[in-house]
Amino acid sequence: MSIVEKIGLAAVNRMDPEAGHRLAIKSLNMGLVGGNGPYTSPRLRSTLAGLDLPNPIGLAAGFDKNAQAVAPLLKTGFGFIEVGAATPLPQDGNPKPRLFRLTEDCASINRFGFNNEGMQVIANRLSQRPDTGIVGLNLGANKTSSHRAIDYVKVLETCGAYVDFATINVSSPNTEKLRDLQGRSALSALVAGVMETRDLLDVKIPIFLKVAPDLTLPDIEDISYVARMMRIDAVIATNTTVTRDGLQSAHAHETGGLSGAPLFEMSTRVLAQFSELLGTDVPLIGVGGIATAKQAYAKIKAGASAVQLYTALVYGGFSLVNKIAQGLDDLLEQDGFEHISEAIGIEKDTYL
Repeated sequence: MSIVEKIGLAAVNRMDPEAGHRLAIKSLNMGLVGGNGPYTSPRLRSTLAGLDLPNPIGLAAGFDKNAQAVAPLLKTGFGFIEVGAATPLPQDGNPKPRLFRLTEDCASINRFGFNNEGMQVIANRLSQRPDTGIVGLNLGANKTSSHRAIDYVKVLETCGAYVDFATINVSSPNTEKLRDLQGRSALSALVAGVMETRDLLDVKIPIFLKVAPDLTLPDIEDISYVARMMRIDAVIATNTTVTRDGLQSAHAHETGGLSGAPLFEMSTRVLAQFSELLGTDVPLIGVGGIATAKQAYAKIKAGASAVQLYTALVYGGFSLVNKIAQGLDDLLEQDGFEHISEAIGIEKDTYL
């Protein structure tokens, strides 16, 4: 990490968390966050759902909710990025404060509630994105919507032409009853509508499904059935958790979704369970608590074909991205793997 990045990170972390987040977006757009693009190698280059990734390290949805910093984010080292979540209508989200740093736990809690500027503004920005780089959009539903399944379709219709993949987000804990859409019947209907809309796009982009970590094995079995039957292109495991086990921070009992280090074990167990049920039929993207190359490698060995980061950036800065990519490359080489695909799922039994 450079001295400039250390100073900038220290300044951001002394601010109110949401104000610090806005400053991070502004700093990216002002060119204050450097980067020459993603670290890559023959071991790390791979194809996920038809997308050619220079490395398997992605940016999770939620950091750039409104697609304000797509171009600079693509230069920071990520093999792919995901913006959003986007909803049909703009919405303010939940009252502030709604973002909390849990420094002692290397974690954060948010209860944003899908705050965003709406699909039309986001589509306009995405229409001006760089031609290079892999960019996806997280699809969401408005809090006041009476037909949430239709909301996902509307966002995809409006924005689908400008992204390389789209993610059905039914796993945020911050929109009331949203997670009810993870049930077999509701999820099947929702996915069917999204897939039908995807098939009408000029370019048939992959559709991913993002799931919660707070799932029982029967839940995972139901979601896996739907993912396979509806030909979902990848499952992202997982979103934030509502559990609060073992936290030390004074903010530990704030409501919302917990992300960061405490989520690692739980999310990796869920990832491995999906890997056991889906096998090679549906690739997985591992998310939750990744802050080091070893943790990214653990997700790969638990069944992930790629991973995503977010909370770790709060504590490690954007230089962490290529550090993890290079470290993962070294770990694969040390273990004698010529390609990342050889390591996928080799230790999933550890988490079952």
